[in-house]
Amino acid sequence: MKRNIERKLYLHHFRAIIHAISTYDDLNVLISHLTEGTGRRFKAKGSCILLLDERDGQLYHVGSYGISDEYINKGPIFLDEKHSALHKGEPVFIENMQTDQRVQYPQAAAKEGIVSMLSIPINCRQAVIGVIRLYHDQPRRIHEEDIESLCVMSELLGLVIENNGLKNFLEGVWTSLESLPPRILKGI
Repeated sequence: MKRNIERKLYLHHFRAIIHAISTYDDLNVLISHLTEGTGRRFKAKGSCILLLDERDGQLYHVGSYGISDEYINKGPIFLDEKHSALHKGEPVFIENMQTDQRVQYPQAAAKEGIVSMLSIPINCRQAVIGVIRLYHDQPRRIHEEDIESLCVMSELLGLVIENNGLKNFLEGVWTSLESLPPRILKGI
């Protein structure tokens, strides 16, 4: 017998999340609010956002809710799995973190009390730049429409993250230009 899966994100929730993503000025505060809000909304044990450093192929923690520092710092998370949300560019659900071969640190997940995980890629244009992860302390399914909403949210988050990076780069260039002697700046 198939059990109905309860939806967690309805239009008014989704509208509030999208409004926050599009209006926050501080990326760190936005990430903090997204991880906490998403974790609470889905009654998850915790949630986190990890971003990809393309140079070393490693995911780095940028925000979390409900997860211990010990779990966050368990070790490097490398992009080497062909079945990961990062590689596939689509959501990946792991029902049992202790027995699934895709899990890099099953003992750490068991110690943290994590049983299942949903991983949503953060996309920006054609690139996957990170993941949003929802951790549950019991096997749990998530409604397909909620997964779709999380995917849309992650795409908008990807654009905000990239814009923030470009803004920081341009501010660095501008700061460098301002430090040049005026004679060099003539004609620029």
